[in-house]
Amino acid sequence: MVRRDAALGAAVTIPFCDPRLCPSAGCTATVCTGKAIASNHDFYMRSSAVIPGGVNSSIRAFKSVGGEPYIVARGEGAHIIDVEGKRYIDLVQSYGAVILGHAYPAITSALQAAAVDGTSFGAPTPREMKLAEAIRERVPSCERVRLMNSGTEATSTAVRLARGATGRKRIITFYGNFHGATDALLAAGGSGIATLGIPGTAGVPEEAVANTLVVPYNVVPEIGTDVAAVIVEPVAANMGVVAPAPGFLEGLRAACDKAGALLIFDEVITGFRIGPGGAQAKYDVKPDITCFGKVIGGGLPIGAIGGSKAVMENLTPLGKVFHAGTLAGNPLATAAGLAALNELTQDVYMELGARARTLATLLRDACSSAGIVAQFPVVGTLVGAFFGAHTPTNFDEAKQTDEQMYARLFHAMLAEGVAMAPGAYEALFVGLGHDDTVMQQLAERTHRAALAATRA
Repeated sequence: MVRRDAALGAAVTIPFCDPRLCPSAGCTATVCTGKAIASNHDFYMRSSAVIPGGVNSSIRAFKSVGGEPYIVARGEGAHIIDVEGKRYIDLVQSYGAVILGHAYPAITSALQAAAVDGTSFGAPTPREMKLAEAIRERVPSCERVRLMNSGTEATSTAVRLARGATGRKRIITFYGNFHGATDALLAAGGSGIATLGIPGTAGVPEEAVANTLVVPYNVVPEIGTDVAAVIVEPVAANMGVVAPAPGFLEGLRAACDKAGALLIFDEVITGFRIGPGGAQAKYDVKPDITCFGKVIGGGLPIGAIGGSKAVMENLTPLGKVFHAGTLAGNPLATAAGLAALNELTQDVYMELGARARTLATLLRDACSSAGIVAQFPVVGTLVGAFFGAHTPTNFDEAKQTDEQMYARLFHAMLAEGVAMAPGAYEALFVGLGHDDTVMQQLAERTHRAALAATRA
């Protein structure tokens, strides 16, 4: 039955969540924020009846920590607000895609201005050119840039490109690195795979990973002349946060050069997060191909790969390595991405780095006071959490983290109004919204939560 939504002044067929409560709550059917059903549990149950597990990304589930997820209605600055109206200091920040804070004015203004001109065209637009130029300007290894729709699409395209450019099949990756939901790279990933407690994933046949070799992180492997590429997180951020050992990235570069293999940096997390030039600028190691996502979309879906002219022009339409996508270079995502990069000055990165160090210190102090043995390593603006006596250097060591203690602290923090990722292997993120007032509140809440976690 077609009815009229008075708030939007349009005939609609999407029903209200609750025909009786939604209109009186001022809710709209097509831009639902849960005003009428103010219950995380009710929304989760209803979602679970139509979405597998009630979530659209497995790492959002509370499987490893227990309980049910909160349902976010909106965000502002350093905070998210659930459908019950509870405010949380957010240390997830959309798993690193948000860096300036939720609903940051420069980004929302750019989106509003862009949306009135249209949301997708299936044709080249000025902003996709400008975003590619902005990436090239900040990351000199990226002489050419191709935009796409996600970090997963970026890594899968990078692997295909490397194989096409070299004429070789084998790929080397590292235990605990996570490169998205790409069959060839799901052999032994970190983050979501580790959080869900599975070694890989069903549905990937042996043939899909037959040419994938997984080796320990922070050790330079033997690279044969059959290897097309080595793909690596230059800072591992999916097994907590693990910095590259001195000489590791340099050793990979030298070994790839010797074997004629390409070096791929997966900077979906580190790109424009730890600095304008990403991890490759921080460690002064130049990859052949770089994968991007998250920050370059200003919180909207996006991905990209960049590399030398010689490598990148193997992509169609110039070369024989196919890539295409209906929404690649989407005009809304590029508007948000340009707005985000425009705000990210060197001073902003310095401030974000200081806030990351403050976060690590307050977490360390709170856990120490409560008698919790934990490490909180910092790399640039990234903060990791490891519940054990020593900071890990590889995945075997990272897996020794006390996941039960993390789960107890996670729920104690939630009770105090602090949101962390529902998995022990994710990084913690701060943004510009985490000002001095928020950090002081965070320190007080974390001390109370750590004490509560020891009594749970």
